[in-house]
Amino acid sequence: MGADERAASIEAAVRAILEGIGEDPDRHGLRGTPGRVRRTFEELTEGYRTDPDSILDGASFEVDYDEMVVVRDIELYSLCEHHLVPFFGKAHVGYLPRGRVIGLSKVPRVVDLFAHRLQLQERMTQQIADFLMTRLEPKGVGVVLETTHLCIAMRGVHRPGATMVTSAMLGTFRRDARTRAEFLAFIGQTPAR
Repeated sequence: MGADERAASIEAAVRAILEGIGEDPDRHGLRGTPGRVRRTFEELTEGYRTDPDSILDGASFEVDYDEMVVVRDIELYSLCEHHLVPFFGKAHVGYLPRGRVIGLSKVPRVVDLFAHRLQLQERMTQQIADFLMTRLEPKGVGVVLETTHLCIAMRGVHRPGATMVTSAMLGTFRRDARTRAEFLAFIGQTPAR
């Protein structure tokens, strides 16, 4: 299916949803909605169309540095694959370099690569960690995501204050409690006992 056919298919589906809930898709305020929703979903799912190798291409640098690198409070927005409803929050990513670091802007781009897909938070956390571990080959990687899911806040159990926290610790971050504790301290978390 080509891009034009995909676009027409999405817009037709949005029209069908509007009709299915009893709305008139030709009403003045809704006339452009199918196109707007299509463009929104294209943006929110651009991770499927992003070449993962292009993210780090030319942005890794050989350095004599082996202390922890942490990028925290990276805003993220994703869509729950069960309800197609947003979840959003912050990602905290750390790694222990093995003589090679990546440009600062690349860490949020890695987060976006996986956030801009239909997701489960648990899987996305692991995907970010695995990607950095494989591509960067550090001594270890730590990823913590803290999010609010609108599928729990505005439907179902209606718990708007609930926050979900997931983590993935690889290499030294998994094996060494001191490394893990240092990372958690950098992101304002206390280690579990």
